[in-house]
Amino acid sequence: MSKLKVQEMTEIIKKQIQSFEQDVKLENIGKVLSVGDGIAIVYGLQQAMMGELLEFPHDVKGLVFNLEESSVGVILLGESDKIKEGDLVKTTKRIFEVPVGEELLGRVVNPLGEPLDAGGSISTKKFLPVERKAQGVMARGSINASMETGIKVIDALVPIGRGQRELIIGDRQTGKTTLAVDTILNQKGKDVICIYVAIGQKESSVSTLVQLLSQHQAMEYTIVVVAGASREGTLLYLAPFAGVTMGEYFMEQGKDVLIVYDDLSKHAVAYRELSLLLRRPPGREAYPGDVFYLHSRLLERSARLNDKLGGGSITALPIIETKAGDISAYIPTNVISITDGQIFLEAELFYSGIRPAINAGLSVSRVGGAAQWKAMKKVSGTVRINLANYRELESFAQFGSDLDASAKRRLERGRKTVEILIQDVHELIEMPTQIVTIYALSSGMMDDVDIEDVKKLENEINQGLHMNELGQKIYKQLIETKNLPDTKDLDTFIHSLKRMI
Repeated sequence: MSKLKVQEMTEIIKKQIQSFEQDVKLENIGKVLSVGDGIAIVYGLQQAMMGELLEFPHDVKGLVFNLEESSVGVILLGESDKIKEGDLVKTTKRIFEVPVGEELLGRVVNPLGEPLDAGGSISTKKFLPVERKAQGVMARGSINASMETGIKVIDALVPIGRGQRELIIGDRQTGKTTLAVDTILNQKGKDVICIYVAIGQKESSVSTLVQLLSQHQAMEYTIVVVAGASREGTLLYLAPFAGVTMGEYFMEQGKDVLIVYDDLSKHAVAYRELSLLLRRPPGREAYPGDVFYLHSRLLERSARLNDKLGGGSITALPIIETKAGDISAYIPTNVISITDGQIFLEAELFYSGIRPAINAGLSVSRVGGAAQWKAMKKVSGTVRINLANYRELESFAQFGSDLDASAKRRLERGRKTVEILIQDVHELIEMPTQIVTIYALSSGMMDDVDIEDVKKLENEINQGLHMNELGQKIYKQLIETKNLPDTKDLDTFIHSLKRMI
């Protein structure tokens, strides 16, 4: 063979070696041992990670939830009826992530970030893991900005700060969701992103809620994450974690976020269901031992970041349903101990026509006082004491005992306090109107006003702050300084309005 031919063959072989592509791929594959109730037990995935995404046949995804010695417990995300015994399962080496970004605003999505509305597909550029570590102590800033709800009794007595976790707790059908929805509606124009997470709610109820948000143009700044009552427990378990991950994206951009978990009682039940199906040992009320950790790692992700990190925040309003007003039950006490205060809704008050039915004695905000407007702090200081005195005197007066003039005066002021704090559904009151109204009450300027005219005076105050020259001056001072204007101006303004009723 000539040298020329040898060289040619050598060149050909070299080119083939250079263009050679190795198509050998190592995959970690397991087999489905059993499947049912949205849970699969898979054998043979030695390299699987906790929280890793697995690929099943028919495009079904699964999430590693339990790591046993010889098998892996997997929660299925999607149509578990398509999976059968003996199916092959692959690891993906990817932790479960959800899409995040501005593209989700105004949309209704499931916990996987897939659209449930008629708005077409969502194409986001960024994904974040569902399970993330909460911000450390050094990354957090102090809570000093107010999250106004537009609800007088909350803004005056249990103020909420941006970055706080305030629990809404009470029996079913006492107005818990209404409080949370009103707070979302009140964020219009305040540059706050809102996320509503519906866990185990009826799809019809969520549809009504989305229509309400759309009517008030609130969907423009809101994401609704839905894991309906008809969905698997796996999606109910993932929903709040998906919601807070979407919120963390905005928080890290320096924005303020309000997230509502409605409700964590159903979340705990879904987690108990998954845990029992995976044969985890049951504890008190059959809940697994780490149900406290479940909610604490979720709620600890709400925070206010320090200025170096942009000063963004996530304010959480978790909702818990009680049975017969028992706030000492297992899940309620767990969540009370994790949050920074609670708003307790009482069925007795609700049915007696006092709405929102907030029990001022059992409701507390442990950190919101620092964020409350200074003007509101000054005028609302005596309101809680007036209410407590009123409740005591009211029960005493029921026995028909003769009351002295001082007691009658306190009883009458207590009645007016209750009347002022009553508010219709979706009737939102601006902070300046709230402050001037409560000032009129606590300074005694309503003592000579009939109880039937209390609401009329409040309406006059609201209109006067926008139309009256002195009212506009007071309004501007309150908005700019958040401090109480000159009391002479306030007294003159209220006296001029009293003549009109």
